[in-house]
Amino acid sequence: MFRCDVLKSVRVGFLKGRSGSSFDRAVDYQVRGLGFESQSRPSQLSQLFIAPLYPPSTKWARTVYKAGEDKGLFISAWQRSLYNVDGLTSRPWWTVEQTGYINFFKVLRDNWKEIRAEGLAQLNSTTGAFLPEDENLRDTGDWKQFTLFQQGRKNKANCEKAPKTCALIQQYPSVETCRRGQVKFSVMSPGIHVWPHTGPTNCRIRAHLGLVVPEGPHIRVMHETRTWKEGELLIFDDSFEHEVWHNGTELRLVLIVDVWHPELSKAQRRSLSPI
Repeated sequence: MFRCDVLKSVRVGFLKGRSGSSFDRAVDYQVRGLGFESQSRPSQLSQLFIAPLYPPSTKWARTVYKAGEDKGLFISAWQRSLYNVDGLTSRPWWTVEQTGYINFFKVLRDNWKEIRAEGLAQLNSTTGAFLPEDENLRDTGDWKQFTLFQQGRKNKANCEKAPKTCALIQQYPSVETCRRGQVKFSVMSPGIHVWPHTGPTNCRIRAHLGLVVPEGPHIRVMHETRTWKEGELLIFDDSFEHEVWHNGTELRLVLIVDVWHPELSKAQRRSLSPI
């Protein structure tokens, strides 16, 4: 099988799994693309499909990830995004200084209480507008989001409900127009577990601004586990494998902001398709 056919097979499986249309067929497409016999995969994986492959809790899954790396389909067994630009610096965790968005992130930190107030207002059971996360990534618990910008486009209706937050984002066009990312409030209930997974592209860096952070929630990116702090940022490359769980008793609320990878040129940013 030529590399382009391998990549097509893996991507078809990726899309089928994300849509939830057929877990069995999704896994089979990806297994076939990576050169394994479909019959060799554990049957329970069809019920545990996550993008772009499987929960990495089994030795067999790690073997598949390594095969993807060896075939050049993944940047590495840990960084398994499928829509990539070659040559970009790869690291699981980033500092504000490394991103180059120093002024922007300072603005977020300086205004975190106002941002929090707008996020909390949308948790109102009567007037709130949070929607369930729809990517089939969790096995327990409740996870919802309130999206302000997606694929470089403003959600006008939602921004009317969070005008201060949207105004802050719009001060920085390179953030507002990140066509391979989102800006959204994210709320997680106690007891949630989000499977180990990877984002779709290495072209963005993801920041979480802690807004309501009780005891209990944690995030692992590759080998390192951290937790959020109110008014502070966690910044990571979500094309690396990451996992979230919340063992506390109260809701966790963050603002998620995706920014372009700092090494992408303006021409590259204009030419890349939305994700």
